[in-house]
Amino acid sequence: MTDNTATPAPAAPETTPAKAPGRLRRLWGWFWSPSGTLSLGALLIVGFLGGIAFWGAFHTALEATNTEAFCVSCHEMEANVFREYRQTVHYTNRTGVRAVCTDCHVPKDWTHKMIRKVQASNDLLQHILGTIDTPEKFNARRLHLATNVWRAMKTTDSRECRNCHDFIHMDWSVQEKRSAENHQQAVKNANTCIDCHRGIAHRLPAGAQEAADKLWRELSNGAAAPNATVPVGGGVAAPR
Repeated sequence: MTDNTATPAPAAPETTPAKAPGRLRRLWGWFWSPSGTLSLGALLIVGFLGGIAFWGAFHTALEATNTEAFCVSCHEMEANVFREYRQTVHYTNRTGVRAVCTDCHVPKDWTHKMIRKVQASNDLLQHILGTIDTPEKFNARRLHLATNVWRAMKTTDSRECRNCHDFIHMDWSVQEKRSAENHQQAVKNANTCIDCHRGIAHRLPAGAQEAADKLWRELSNGAAAPNATVPVGGGVAAPR
């Protein structure tokens, strides 16, 4: 006689439920889990290294455009204002301390430097257009170009001049009598360097004094220009 009673299947062994990973472990796994072909962590590392490389290249290019060689690579500058500058005390002097183009025309702080670099893109455009590519064209626009520089220096309190010169660091006792008197008068009247030292590095164009007086009145709401001294040949100041 056959026993049709089914043999019960053995009971499955009891298992302990797997412990869910902690929040930090899940976050770490998500950070390194593949997303497409790269994990987020790998993407961040690649991005970080790429950012360093970009910044290094950008900074190198930026500094390259701040060199004297770059400034005079355009023949308009080399053939005109650079040759004048080489005859002044800013180029050669008894102490050997020399101011290059960017010391006078490019701010040191980052924000204003970037603004100036953007503005300088117009110089490249004018170079391409040939606006001042001959001595005749350059001299025809010299007064306009000079006035633009004077305006910038006047409105920034001669910021770039003060990279090397500042009233508060001047020792009046070791200056020539006229220089000491004029500098102290400038402090009293709240004048700035460009009020007196136009033409210190480049030849003054015809009509410079009239243009400077007009600019001063414009920026000073019609007030009379100060009784300044104006540098003549070689950057030596002479009374007006």
